[in-house]
Amino acid sequence: MEQRILVIGSLNMDMVVNVEQMPLRGETIMGKSLAYVPGGKGANQACAAGKLGKNVAMLGCIGDDANGSILRDSLSAAGVDVSPLVVCPGVPTGLAVITVDSTGGNSIIVIAGANGQCGPEVIRAHEQLIADHDIIVLQLEIPMEAVMEAVRLAKAHGKTVVLNPAPAPDSLPDELLRSVDYFTPNETELAKLSGMPTDTVEQAEEAAGMLIREKGVGAVLATMGSAGALLVTKEGAQLIPTKKVQAVDTTAAGDTFHGGFVTGLAEGRSLMDAIRMGNTAATISVTRKGAQTSIPTREEVDALL
Repeated sequence: MEQRILVIGSLNMDMVVNVEQMPLRGETIMGKSLAYVPGGKGANQACAAGKLGKNVAMLGCIGDDANGSILRDSLSAAGVDVSPLVVCPGVPTGLAVITVDSTGGNSIIVIAGANGQCGPEVIRAHEQLIADHDIIVLQLEIPMEAVMEAVRLAKAHGKTVVLNPAPAPDSLPDELLRSVDYFTPNETELAKLSGMPTDTVEQAEEAAGMLIREKGVGAVLATMGSAGALLVTKEGAQLIPTKKVQAVDTTAAGDTFHGGFVTGLAEGRSLMDAIRMGNTAATISVTRKGAQTSIPTREEVDALL
């Protein structure tokens, strides 16, 4: 039987402002365009898993405002079970203000909003939800105490835990790392959390190996941009390459990879095939603009696979 996925994490409305160049301090400039795009790492990963497999639920917090309704409807349209979402009265839905200049450079201001209300008490109130799912997917855009509580409950119920450590703090508790089955940083996050360079695949392999040997992580699956994904376990390491394409926008590529990867796991595919599904979904997403708007359908992924 296909396993069930539960994503616990953030939901943000991305307000994307395109400008010719970034304003200087005290300067007023004219923007070129404005777009509101559903986002947030948790919501993006749930959306990707929903589009690719549709056996996924999302637990997180939204405000009782228009942005919260839009985010909920976007996930529902992707096939995600949104019934666990918690509405926080009087608190705005999370918001990311993203300014993008003509060179593609950006600056981002994130306002946690309702995401900051997703504390350990919310997680404990949904223990049965965790017990009813098989793969628990987490990121770090909700309070760390909530992430810790979710991992504790997941392991108490014998669940598979996938932790995407983004945004990466300076360090993570050893208790948390010991409880993670699949630790999924990108190369920058891997460098920060290991304290080791990751400029090459060989260096990334050493950094991931250290987390396994010294911190007790089950396996490290590091996304390496256009190089693909690096899987490191106690038994060894393997780089799973991805197809080369002309990238238009890499927004949410990592989140799309996660949606594809956990969908492959839930369907009982081999670990290598699950990673290839993630790679393929991410490859398609970078050829399109936006976050959730760039995530491919299952038919598109199967065709490229």
